[in-house]
Formats: sequence, C-alpha cells, structure tokens
Amino acid sequence: MTDLSGKKIAFAVASEGIEQIELTSPWEAVEQAGGQPVLVSVESGKVQAFNHLDKGDTFPVDVTFEDADVSEYDGLVLPGGVANPDSLRMDADAVAFVKGFFDAGKPVAAICHAPWSLVEADVVRGRTLTSWPSLQTDLRNAGAEWKDDEVVVDGNLVTSRKPDDLPAFNEAALTAFAR
Repeated sequence: MTDLSGKKIAFAVASEGIEQIELTSPWEAVEQAGGQPVLVSVESGKVQAFNHLDKGDTFPVDVTFEDADVSEYDGLVLPGGVANPDSLRMDADAVAFVKGFFDAGKPVAAICHAPWSLVEADVVRGRTLTSWPSLQTDLRNAGAEWKDDEVVVDGNLVTSRKPDDLPAFNEAALTAFAR
C-alpha cells in the first residue's frame, strides 16, 4: 500500500456542483494511505456536492484559495462535476492556486470535467491527458493531446474520465503523491 504519512493533499473545489464521489473516493484513498486531505474552496463555510444532478452532502471548507499556500501541500486533487470546474476557472485565486502546483512541479490529479481548470491555468499545452469526452475539443484547442483512457499519467499530471475510473485514478494519484 502507498504511504502518504506526513503529506498534505489539497482538494480544490468551488462552492457547489462538485461530483460527490469524485471528492469522497480520492479523499478516503488519501486518508487510508496516511495522508491529510484538506478542502480548499473559494469561500469559507461548506460546499455542496452533487450526485450527478441531485444534491448530495455538504462538506466543511478547511481554507480558502485566498489564504491557501501551495508550498504547504504535497499534491492537488481536482474533482469534477460540470459546475465545479466551470466555476473554479472563473475565480482568479483558484486558477492561481492550480497553476502554482505546476509551477512548483507538484503532482496534480484531475478527473472528469476538472481539466477545465487546467485549461484556464494554461498548463495543458504539450501534455497528454484524458477527461470527460465533451472536454476533448477544449483540451486540444489548449494544446493538449487527448486520449480516451481510464487513466493517463503525464509526468506530474494524473487524469481520468469519469467516476467508473476512480479505482485507477486513485491508485495513480496516490503513486504520484508518494514520490
């Protein structure tokens, strides 16, 4: 089993529209590996997750993007949901936070629609990744090579397409975070 003891992993989300299983499954994987997941969002309080289009649970925010410092984290998880990354990419602090992980060479794991945040941060050019299929044109237009694979690892970037890919996504993300 992968050991993340002593590692802090940021989970970057908007205030609502997070696909719940894409937040909770990697979160639990990080905890089970001994890591400390931290929920980072645009504002303090709670965020609203969804099970596709139905409201799911709420989750407490640990820190806002405005107060978060990339240097305090060992990796980043970007859960999907359509509204979540669409909202994140409109928040300058969130985009800067995401970009900061790439600037620092730290691992980033993004699933489903989450690569929209990567496009906004201008970090996909020359990279190979996957996503929910509807993002492939956006990713190609941003300079990425898109593949329809369960999980794609390109250096410090781990991407997957959908909730069905979570077992492979979690395994690849934990491996990246453990390096």
